[in-house]
Amino acid sequence: MQDGTFTAPGHSCVTDLRGDAFATDCPTRQLLDRIADKWSVLILLLLGDGDTRFNALRRRIGGISQKMLSQTLRSLERDGLVSRTVEATMPVTVTYAITPLGNELLASLRAMIDWAETRMARVAECQQAFDMREAA
Repeated sequence: MQDGTFTAPGHSCVTDLRGDAFATDCPTRQLLDRIADKWSVLILLLLGDGDTRFNALRRRIGGISQKMLSQTLRSLERDGLVSRTVEATMPVTVTYAITPLGNELLASLRAMIDWAETRMARVAECQQAFDMREAA
């Protein structure tokens, strides 16, 4: 960062402490990919309710594979949105928690989920109307 600008390592996206999601190589796009991913959203929402062990997350999130959960948690940890705590028990206990940075994102995620849950019927109506027009 120099003179109020930011350039991510290995990228040419230079801006005033904000990313430019429209720039091809801006890291903002990578972050948007992560936080807009369905698995990331669901994991962050669950962790917003409290620290959770791996298997509890897996049981709660229908349809996620062990591999996908592991990969997503690792990516969220790398981004600073989730922390991982390992306890030396037999077997080893691993607990995941949302970080303060991840917590900042929760209000937006909850608003998005609320919108989706309360607009499902309207979207289904729009889809049906579209499909009927296309079939005609």
